[in-house]
Amino acid sequence: MENYTMLQYFEWYYPKDGSLWKKFKEDAKRLKAAGIDSVWLPPAHKGMEGEESTGYDSYDLYDLGEFDQKGSIRTKYGTKDEYVAAIASAKEAGLKVYADIVLNHLGGADEHEPVMVRKVNPDDRNEFISEAFEIDAYTKFTYPGRGGKYSKFQWDYQCFTGVDFDERTKETAIYSIQNQYGEGWEDVLDKENGNYDYLMLTDIDFRNPAVRGELKAWGKWFYETAGFDGFRLDAIKHMPPAFYNEWLDYLRSELQAELFSVGEYWSPYDLQSLLDYIEITGGRMSLFDACLQANFSRASKEGESFDLTTILEGTLVQARPDLAVTLVENHDTQPLQSLEQTVEPWFRAHAYAVILLREAGYPCVFYSDIYGSNYTDTGTDGKDHEVTMMPLPQLEQLLKLRKDLAYGLQRDYLDYPSCIGWTRAGDEEHENSGLAVILSNGDAGQKTMEMGLEFAGKTFKDCLGHVEGEVTINEEGWGDFRCDAGSVSVWALCN
Repeated sequence: MENYTMLQYFEWYYPKDGSLWKKFKEDAKRLKAAGIDSVWLPPAHKGMEGEESTGYDSYDLYDLGEFDQKGSIRTKYGTKDEYVAAIASAKEAGLKVYADIVLNHLGGADEHEPVMVRKVNPDDRNEFISEAFEIDAYTKFTYPGRGGKYSKFQWDYQCFTGVDFDERTKETAIYSIQNQYGEGWEDVLDKENGNYDYLMLTDIDFRNPAVRGELKAWGKWFYETAGFDGFRLDAIKHMPPAFYNEWLDYLRSELQAELFSVGEYWSPYDLQSLLDYIEITGGRMSLFDACLQANFSRASKEGESFDLTTILEGTLVQARPDLAVTLVENHDTQPLQSLEQTVEPWFRAHAYAVILLREAGYPCVFYSDIYGSNYTDTGTDGKDHEVTMMPLPQLEQLLKLRKDLAYGLQRDYLDYPSCIGWTRAGDEEHENSGLAVILSNGDAGQKTMEMGLEFAGKTFKDCLGHVEGEVTINEEGWGDFRCDAGSVSVWALCN
């Protein structure tokens, strides 16, 4: 991959008007020209809230906006035909497309049924706090609106490990289901709350071979229907790793396709868990570098008191650069979301310089940093909050710099708490490639950094336009590079 860059083509608050697939189809050529190579699209299936759903509350995986279910035919993002057409246009433009896969749970069952359960302690899900008793659980998914098209499989309580609502008593709690595959949770890596298999809604039981078989059949159908290139896998820390080992192996073998995959294992302060997951899954998938995103968020909030020399410490991109998908923000870290962990606007260009202009990692750009965002949502205080996020003005140039110039040997100068930098020496394949990056979270900064003898006598400018003047590389291949206070500059042989 020649400096491949991914784009997350949605944000949590995108309008619920069914326009996203059409917009993506129109944008595809422009995105490719701007330096985007692959696009992660949101879940395409029908969620339990119909056209209101972001897709992470999976209802019917086979309904891509085709059937009248949950109050609508289309999803929040459009119809099945629009989705398929958008992917086809994107591939024609030279983009790869990754589909968002949400298999941890289902929601919005069509019927409830009597189920034997035991209540568990929500803070320690391994602890039962009741004897076995019967509830009416929403565990029957019959999909009357689809009428058996594509699959006649119907889900019932034998397909789930837990639920969170009893229709009989109207009580909300976490209930462990007793079915023929056992009682209690599946073995997952994450031990938060004792066992974090149960996340939300109706939790899928992968111990049931019929479930695994159905999800394999669905994955093959989905690929053959939509024609995407790979996957973004949701909430993998709440699922047994063995399932995705089996699922990915099956699809890659059956379809004879590479199917690049990146998993969301969101443990921003626990790098070891990410490394353990990679070991258990044998490197079958990349992971989002939640640890680096957390460092960016903390750096943006702490300002000059944050030690920039530690920006890469405890990160996946430092430990396993070959499997790290780096990011500045995503839909879950946006304001008012459960995993809110924003990067303040002043530091976004710094963070993007780190993920786009260094050699390690597969960077993922966020939709709102290109298009902006404006929305009103209810906060944890119960009040409505209006949030405006402006597009990042430097992002277009940073993407161009990555595609054109960010090649060759990297020399690091991560050596001063409030000012760090690095250089890239360029290569023969990319004309005039090579650059020097310097950034500060405090006063204006200056660093003497090596570019290489081949640059001796050449004149560099700040391609971001922050610092006026020029830097001439001396006869030994070194230059004195500057940046403004709290700013980032990228010096190169740019126009």
